[in-house]
Amino acid sequence: MKVIVVGAGEVGTYVADRLNRHHEVSLLEKNPERFNQIERDHSLDVLTILGSGTDPDALKRAGVEEADLLVAVTKNDDANLLSALLAKQAGVKRTIVRVESRGLRNKEVGQLLGSSENHLMIDPDEEVAQDVLRLMEYPGALDMIHMGGGEVVIIGSRLPSNAPLVGMSLTELGEELEPDWDFMVATITRQMNEEEEVTVIPREDETLQEGDLLRIICKQRALRDVIRRLGIERDMPARALLLGGGRTAQLLAESLVEKAVDVAIIEKNPDRATELSASLKRALVFNGDITDVDMLEEADVGRQDIVVALTGEDDANVLACLYAKSAGARFNGNSENVPTPKTIAVVHRLKLLGLLDTHDVGATLSPRTATANSVLRFVRSGDAAQIATFLQGDAEILEFAVTDESACEGKRISDAGFPKEALVGAILRDGKPQIARGSTVFRDRDHVIVIAKSEWAESIGQLF
Repeated sequence: MKVIVVGAGEVGTYVADRLNRHHEVSLLEKNPERFNQIERDHSLDVLTILGSGTDPDALKRAGVEEADLLVAVTKNDDANLLSALLAKQAGVKRTIVRVESRGLRNKEVGQLLGSSENHLMIDPDEEVAQDVLRLMEYPGALDMIHMGGGEVVIIGSRLPSNAPLVGMSLTELGEELEPDWDFMVATITRQMNEEEEVTVIPREDETLQEGDLLRIICKQRALRDVIRRLGIERDMPARALLLGGGRTAQLLAESLVEKAVDVAIIEKNPDRATELSASLKRALVFNGDITDVDMLEEADVGRQDIVVALTGEDDANVLACLYAKSAGARFNGNSENVPTPKTIAVVHRLKLLGLLDTHDVGATLSPRTATANSVLRFVRSGDAAQIATFLQGDAEILEFAVTDESACEGKRISDAGFPKEALVGAILRDGKPQIARGSTVFRDRDHVIVIAKSEWAESIGQLF
């Protein structure tokens, strides 16, 4: 498939890279400085073109007349919509458009683009806010994904030293869960040395270790047991401090105050702080710098239940989260039995992930993966009902529907031809979830949850 991505920002480059693994991708960027930066970055192996998505000539140079899909993800709503309309006029059948303005996300604008089957509007800020909200309910979790109509949950967490799963082998765990498993360990991401982490889909017995990043597929009813075994807890915070008052923070604050959470925000720009104070009547807004220790202390950072760093500056986000941890420890007398504030950081440079893990910053999120999940789900909509990617670990979660024409229908999982880099984790049958086993037989109308290394995701769809 031929794809044009408009906008080589953080989201656009990541989406282009993910799509380029299986499709022919062109990337349009109008800023000469950013274009040259992408050209020098040899890790992104796509055709880059200097020009605007609103310029018909630039679109022609990108191959719009042969394109099957256009993804417009600049930070300008009007430019994105115009790019999509020009692409549609040129014969491109499918478009994905980044639109932040709620006023533009309406029925009338949608009708300009066409049917929802062929056109999708996305909002990275809103998706990040929703991801943060899910993680806040389970402090200590790194991922929380619902599939199968909410009946199946994929939860990711690094094992702390006190987690009941530490030291347990998968064989021992399996024996304990017999005969009707409620969950399974789908992937283990383990630090092999200072620079290398390896993700495996366990096929042999493994003993779980402190620091392992596990992704567990479980039935919704078993979630309480799973989080206990992972050494994490479920507890929506009473107090939350948001560092940075951008659009994501505003969307998150609106949701939190509706849940009766005591919300405070630190915003550097005085005009924006005033605007937030006027629109968020039940939130406390400070005008200040999140790297200013006095400002953090004024906002009572050490007494918060959770601190979420949401600015566009990764360094500031990391430093503020680290200070929140240390301030909480001081407030609690450095007692190991009294929890410090949980922290969540939005990161834009993925190379910082190792540093964040080392210093126990907490959960990390990126607008890149939030958007990539929506794009990949739409691109593969003919095969997968739902798709999720992870910020850490090279794996994807996919949900497929079995039909009477599927190649796997009527076959046992062990005989269906799945590669060893993939694992069938759960099946939703007649609305009821079950953890998959090798002897499980696929039936028409089953919904199947599969975890797989990214490079195998597309070929697995052929089995359905």
